[in-house]
Amino acid sequence: MAALGRVWRQLLRPRGARAGAAGRRGVRALRRSPVRVLPPQKERPEARPSPAQRPPPPPPAVERSAAGPGLWYEKAEPGDRRLGKVVTIAKSKKFRDNHGKVLLEGHRLIKDALEAGAVPQTLFFSTVGHLKELPEAEIKRASLVKVKFEDIKIWSDLVTPQGLLGVFSKPDHAKMSYPAAHLTNSLPLLLICDNVRDPGNLGTILRSAAGAGCEKVLLTKGCVDPWEPKVLRAGMGAHFRLPIIANLDWESVPSNLPDGIQVCVADNKDPGAQAETVPRGAGRDGPAPVKSRAKAAPEHEDEEEVDEEEGTDIPELDTQYYYKDWAQTPVAVVIGGETHGLSADALHLAASTGGKRLVIPVVPGVDSLNSAIAAGIVLFEGKRQLLQRHKREDDDLQKFPVMG
Repeated sequence: MAALGRVWRQLLRPRGARAGAAGRRGVRALRRSPVRVLPPQKERPEARPSPAQRPPPPPPAVERSAAGPGLWYEKAEPGDRRLGKVVTIAKSKKFRDNHGKVLLEGHRLIKDALEAGAVPQTLFFSTVGHLKELPEAEIKRASLVKVKFEDIKIWSDLVTPQGLLGVFSKPDHAKMSYPAAHLTNSLPLLLICDNVRDPGNLGTILRSAAGAGCEKVLLTKGCVDPWEPKVLRAGMGAHFRLPIIANLDWESVPSNLPDGIQVCVADNKDPGAQAETVPRGAGRDGPAPVKSRAKAAPEHEDEEEVDEEEGTDIPELDTQYYYKDWAQTPVAVVIGGETHGLSADALHLAASTGGKRLVIPVVPGVDSLNSAIAAGIVLFEGKRQLLQRHKREDDDLQKFPVMG
């Protein structure tokens, strides 16, 4: 009966009231179980990477231009680090030795280096016309960088820069291809530089050695670095015309000399004068007193300096004027520096080979000659004597031919 009563009450309730109650129950059901609508895959927003995960920006494009068929160069940007290394190479011997680089400046020097087989790394130039004066096949191996002439003026050591600088691998004398003209006219005449520390003097001496046709030049420890810019400038290309072996100690000098060589020393001890208490070598503004080795520095503060050659006898050598006969085949000449002069080692080497002291006479009141001037005089006199000796030998062969 109770159930029948509920049915009658529903039937008697207005239709609108029954529909409203059913709608409210539907809304409550949707609120209890909401539906999550997902967007399509392509519409999902991408997660942004953190700054640490972002890739670095691409490097700026290098502006490259053509200087000729197959010859490309780039323009240097402000702050290019390669430009700063130019000054470092020029001023630091330690940097040159550690990195095996040298700096050359000017058309003639760079062209001589390229023709001798030196390896270019970077060429800096102010105008494309500078490249056209160089062998194209050789400079293709280098990085070519166009810079402003004002920048080259800052780096250059010249009063009037030419607008061309080159960074080269440090040349190895054993791998160089020296000019055929020098090899053809080379003489059995060698030069040994002993404590030549002035760059201008060493460069001039090397230039004289190349002009005289020397076979090679040996530089002992204590000489200035031959690849120092002032030496290169004074040498005028001599570095690429004959072998230059640097940084030798006296124990290794004989191994770089041919067998049977006679070693003579340039001195200013006049053979016609009375015996002097102190022999003279190549000194300031000319030959200076013969020096022994420098004193060894103490290893500990409580030790005193010790002269390594204290008590060592200076060997006596026959002395003669430079224009008298002394150049035999082969022969070497030792030139001392202007500050330290000839070392005792040089005199001992000369004595062991039967060498002589060669004197350039000067008028009274003049102490001596500059070492570079003295080297030129002695070397060209040696050349004259060797050529004269060879001519006499050729004449003798023509008069008295050897019968086979």
